[in-house]
Amino acid sequence: MTDLVVPAPGLPTVPTSSGGRFPVRRVYCVGRNYAAHAREMGHDPDREPPFFFGKPADALVTDGADSPYPTLTARLEYEVELVVALGRGGRDVSVADALGLVWGYAVGIDLTRRDLQAEAKRLGRPWDLAKGFDHSAPIGAIVPAAGVDPTSGAVTLHVDGVLRQSGDLAEQIWSVAETIAALSRAVALAPGDLLFTGTPEGVGPVARGSVLRGAVAGVGVVETHVV
Repeated sequence: MTDLVVPAPGLPTVPTSSGGRFPVRRVYCVGRNYAAHAREMGHDPDREPPFFFGKPADALVTDGADSPYPTLTARLEYEVELVVALGRGGRDVSVADALGLVWGYAVGIDLTRRDLQAEAKRLGRPWDLAKGFDHSAPIGAIVPAAGVDPTSGAVTLHVDGVLRQSGDLAEQIWSVAETIAALSRAVALAPGDLLFTGTPEGVGPVARGSVLRGAVAGVGVVETHVV
């Protein structure tokens, strides 16, 4: 075996409700998947097919750990989301078969450096540093898919105990199954992949010292302290 010239990076993992750890290969995110959120961001939700961006797997914040306020931004924003954890992979998966790939579900928060994203959009540049920075993806424990209905359920986010986001999975433009199927036409999915499935309206800024608590009915919660 060839000797490694630098230490091998550790494999990011997420806790599960059963006590084990879920190993993470890739983190995908679908953009503007709730009509009201698309409108609040200035877009027409009726004309867009799903589009995707990514976060590094080591950007995950697990086990209720703190989330350091990132550099290079004066407007950090929260986006609560249902997260899908894949236990099987595939390419060109049909909508009918898509949910068969799912191992479980969790609640996540897509932290966004909104000012950097706006500047990138204005200049026609990638969003990578606006979305994929360190500690940009707090996530709660993953619960097994059995018994979870990913087509309906309240989605909420509280900041310091005050409700800021409130929606329902039934309001998604593209269902979980449709989103998985669409993504599988672009890349080969594999066990260990996570998919953040979009956020309802009400996104907004967060300050140092705030406590974020996201929840999806029937799935669980995620909580992190911005420090």
